[in-house]
Amino acid sequence: MPKAYVFTQYGGPETEAFADVGRPRPGAGEVLVAVRAAGVNPVDWKLREGLRRPGDSGDRAFPAVFGSEVSGVVAEVGDGVTAIAVGDEVFGNTVAGGYAEYALLPAAVTAHKPAGLSFTDAATLPVAAATAYDGIRQLDLPAGATLLVTGAGGGVGAAAVQIARSLGVRVVGVASEGKKDFVESLGAVHVPSGPDLARRVRAAAPGGIDAVYDLVGGEVLTEAAGLLADRTRLITAGAPPETVAELGGARVTRARTTAVLDAVAHLVLTGVLDPHVTRTYPLDRAGEALRAVEDGHTRGKIVIEVAR
Repeated sequence: MPKAYVFTQYGGPETEAFADVGRPRPGAGEVLVAVRAAGVNPVDWKLREGLRRPGDSGDRAFPAVFGSEVSGVVAEVGDGVTAIAVGDEVFGNTVAGGYAEYALLPAAVTAHKPAGLSFTDAATLPVAAATAYDGIRQLDLPAGATLLVTGAGGGVGAAAVQIARSLGVRVVGVASEGKKDFVESLGAVHVPSGPDLARRVRAAAPGGIDAVYDLVGGEVLTEAAGLLADRTRLITAGAPPETVAELGGARVTRARTTAVLDAVAHLVLTGVLDPHVTRTYPLDRAGEALRAVEDGHTRGKIVIEVAR
């Protein structure tokens, strides 16, 4: 039976386990992929703890497989799928988990993997890179503007910094002191996280902040909002919609299309975007990979690789 890493109920790491699951069958508009790599993201452990995404009823079937993004080889296609065929190398968002030997993907959010893009790098793009891309497009800043990115050392933050810098935007990146060298290597001005953040940001950007891309939420989001004269230039992927709305900002609007996946893959191939995969784990160490992200000290992206 195909193996997957699951959580058996809402809660902490104690709810996690490996399980033998049946090979999924693709429904209409879906493809079944033999997974080669799966990206690990903070949302994975947050869903385990009971986070509800917009539109989520909260009625989750257990055991639930971890993971929201994968790359692999198409093993089967569902009815109505014409642009993707068995044997194609693809990457995309998952229907119901990706820390597994097989995963279902909606064809509408699945892209062909270019030959020059590794399975490992491709698996990092559907969540982190695509979220970064959508947010930078949403802000639509002109060259020369100054953008504050909170959580700049993580997967989404690192991608957002690189994409913004490629457009001529000056970036101030908030991250822990231990990530200073990493954030600066991306082309951002580093500001250490911690109390009294606004003062340090003003010192780093005496000309002011034109926009904020928040990936942290909480007090960091509140302080960052206070730096803006125009709160419509405040977006977040780190706080609930109602929280950022109270501050005058908005959530990142996700496109979730094949076109966006093609676009971020092109950015990697042209050298604009480095996914910065800093650690990889085999599937049988999926729990360790998730702990590394849940601990919050990782730089860039962590990926689970599935041997074939």
